[in-house]
Amino acid sequence: MRIRLATTDDAGAVRAIYAPVVRATAISFEVDVPSEAEVAARIVGRQPHHPWLVADGPGGVAGYAYAGRFAPRAAYDWSVETSAYIAEGTRGRGVGRALYAALLTILEAQGYRQAMAGVALPNPASAALHDAAGFVPVGVYRAAGWKLGAWHDVEWWQRPLAAAGGPPEPPTPLDRLPDGVLAAALEDAGRRLR
Repeated sequence: MRIRLATTDDAGAVRAIYAPVVRATAISFEVDVPSEAEVAARIVGRQPHHPWLVADGPGGVAGYAYAGRFAPRAAYDWSVETSAYIAEGTRGRGVGRALYAALLTILEAQGYRQAMAGVALPNPASAALHDAAGFVPVGVYRAAGWKLGAWHDVEWWQRPLAAAGGPPEPPTPLDRLPDGVLAAALEDAGRRLR
């Protein structure tokens, strides 16, 4: 299995993984499945400032993970929100852990300081993934979202990427990382799945 940066060519496969989650679960609070064009726009819209990764397996894209701005205000520029979705037949095989390993390594190299993730409850698989990736639960928003005829809580998880320290430099876009940093993170994560 290989971990790589997503391209717009991956939009159909990403949508195929995401659609059943949107339609049948409260794991995502999105209520309408985005079109393939919207997924492609999301991939392009995040990069080069925030990575969007896919895991290629023998049957195609087995999962994806991405980061984005945590909140719009300028003081949050060094914090990101992360997410991962794994194809149904591939869950429980380490794909999510490998994707998150690469994602978090890249985010740290870019200069981000904190990663946050919201987990709609109940979702023991996502909680286990975030725990394994070094996130810790920091609080729960009660009855934060209405979907599928019920209110759902959202548990927030946080993981430091680097020490807060003094005044930070702006995060480095993916296309300006030092040679080899991105390739090494992707290759290392891919080795975990061999």
